[in-house]
Amino acid sequence: MFFFGSMTLVTAAAQNFGGIFALRWFLGMAEAAFFPTVIYYLTTFYRRGELARRLAIFYAASNIANAFSGLLAFAVFHIKDSKILAWRYLFIIEGSITVLFAIFAFWYLPKSASEAKFLSKEEKDLAFHRIQVDSSAVVGEKFNLKEALKIFTYPSTFAFLGIEICLGVPLQSVSLFLPQIIQRLQFSTIKTNLYTVAPNVTGAVMLLILAFISDWTRLRFPFIILGYAFTFTGFIIYAAIDDVEKQLHLAYFATFMMCWGTSAPSVLLSTWYNNNVAHEGRRITLTSVGVPLANLMGLVSSNIFRQKDAPKYKPALITTAAFGAAGATITACLGAYMIFDNARRNRRAGRKMDARDVPTQRLRDGPSTEEFRWFL
Repeated sequence: MFFFGSMTLVTAAAQNFGGIFALRWFLGMAEAAFFPTVIYYLTTFYRRGELARRLAIFYAASNIANAFSGLLAFAVFHIKDSKILAWRYLFIIEGSITVLFAIFAFWYLPKSASEAKFLSKEEKDLAFHRIQVDSSAVVGEKFNLKEALKIFTYPSTFAFLGIEICLGVPLQSVSLFLPQIIQRLQFSTIKTNLYTVAPNVTGAVMLLILAFISDWTRLRFPFIILGYAFTFTGFIIYAAIDDVEKQLHLAYFATFMMCWGTSAPSVLLSTWYNNNVAHEGRRITLTSVGVPLANLMGLVSSNIFRQKDAPKYKPALITTAAFGAAGATITACLGAYMIFDNARRNRRAGRKMDARDVPTQRLRDGPSTEEFRWFL
């Protein structure tokens, strides 16, 4: 966080494309590790049935930041009486805030809940027990690369990664190109930034609603499918509109659905596979591959939104919708397999059990353990 904040700050001093490119390269390297680390960090504090809403609050803050970055850009680009260009002010403000907060976080945040200085000994013991019973097989286990890589011996891992790929295209399309999509509504550049605020804010609200319901029901995959359905519908509606002037409100509403359907699946998917991996080393390995893989789909998004297709970008919108449909299909198939496998394991055991009935301290070897039950 400190590093990518510093790179953002230094970007304000860049004088040419080479400088911007180099700084963006290093900024991307730092950002790539940030989200997987945060997700893993939260799994060491919260039980499986508590994780989605906690992670959703974190991601919702990111959504709100995206929304208000548009608002901040709207304000900064009104600065006219300065020798410094407005875009440089933007990087100075955003970079400075990030660096300062990174320093505060390093000082304040504990390594894990059981090591928090602000908890009593009884509270630390309880925190340790909570995670050992319903999150990790061995709490604070030392990372072993050979053991961690065994996560790739399970077929479910590749299904999760396939869903990440399908998620990444809509996620990056909205993240990178929402201003261009909204610009088709024929607003000025400054107003376009302003009009990105509401879709991002409602996306954060929808994320929180779905995450809280998901934790309450202890179900992940139905809500991931619902998120993909929002994405698919939003992009298809927008692609089907030929004259946005006549259907302005419908077109703008479609951008809301795009935002509803990108944040929620991202959070719930990360939660879903973390809920099904009790081995801490394998969990961080899968997360460290899955989240950057979704981000890597920005390469696809940036190449399907071609200038020659402007302002409609119809091929890009249809392609993005297709990835959403594929993601929903893979999610449904994996969820159906988990239901079937749980039922099969219950028949062999002679009694009905689900994920909450088996302490995670017995599940170090994952699906290879007969007691293992999938967290749906």
